[in-house]
Amino acid sequence: MKILFAGTPDVAAKTLQVLLDDPRFEQFEVVGVLTREDAPLGRKRVMTPSPVAAIAEAADISTIKANRIVSQTESEIAALGAELAVVIAYGVLLKQSTLDLMSKGWFNLHFSLLPQLRGAAPVQRALIAGDRVIGVSLFKLDAGMDTGEIAGVVKTEIPPDESASDLLLRLRTLGDSLLAECLPGLAAGTLKMVPQSTEGVSHAPKLTRSDAALDFTRSAVELENLVRGCNPEPMAHTVLGDLSLRILRARATNLGSMDLEPGSLFVSAKRLYVACGKGQLELIEVQPAGKNPMQAVDWARGLALPAKLGGLNE
Repeated sequence: MKILFAGTPDVAAKTLQVLLDDPRFEQFEVVGVLTREDAPLGRKRVMTPSPVAAIAEAADISTIKANRIVSQTESEIAALGAELAVVIAYGVLLKQSTLDLMSKGWFNLHFSLLPQLRGAAPVQRALIAGDRVIGVSLFKLDAGMDTGEIAGVVKTEIPPDESASDLLLRLRTLGDSLLAECLPGLAAGTLKMVPQSTEGVSHAPKLTRSDAALDFTRSAVELENLVRGCNPEPMAHTVLGDLSLRILRARATNLGSMDLEPGSLFVSAKRLYVACGKGQLELIEVQPAGKNPMQAVDWARGLALPAKLGGLNE
């Protein structure tokens, strides 16, 4: 069967490569790719193809680049002759006329247990909320926001030290297996679809930089979850004086009651901590502005303690 692949970021590109190389998908031919347009990257703002476009072009697959779907785009999609589309993080809402182009439908891999966490940032929002279970849902796109019928689901527990980056990679691998399990039935029209529940609906909007600002009046547990959920984007951050500081890894602790204002830095047993509204947050890995990531204790050697972190006014 001829299929179209729609996606943009690296996580989608890895699944596209699996569709091209893995024997589990040998009955499917990727005849085209739909991805977002080239975007400026790096300090020099060089126009760069999306990771999905790079894979497609290397494999000599027809590539359609579009940040919105217009009639010309639909004509290009129709000319590919695909019957079914696989979608992972394409980043563009598809209108009904576009959905009608695939006789077998458009099927999206979404990294949550739908109807929970509909939207752009399910993995990040799950970690920030302190969820302990997540999953991957393969569902048929309709005109709503992640509301279509479910083709298959796989669940997994979230380890306490897993970041959004780590979890997303693991969920992608689970998603590849889910595709291998479901695509033959979808192609044959034999797989039973299940409507989404109307209960337990929640949403996961895209994170902004302000969402990632650390407020040390909150509990250390909440802040650890925020650090995990914001790694790698938009990355938890704070300031020391007028210097920006990213927090890449941190761990909630409870060293007992301390007469320290939230945000106060201190060293204990060769570890760097910051006082919080409840408990303390051990800083493990940080990245000062303009520098490479480093161990927090190494960064602390250059500080004149006591010092206080802030960031609420960013």
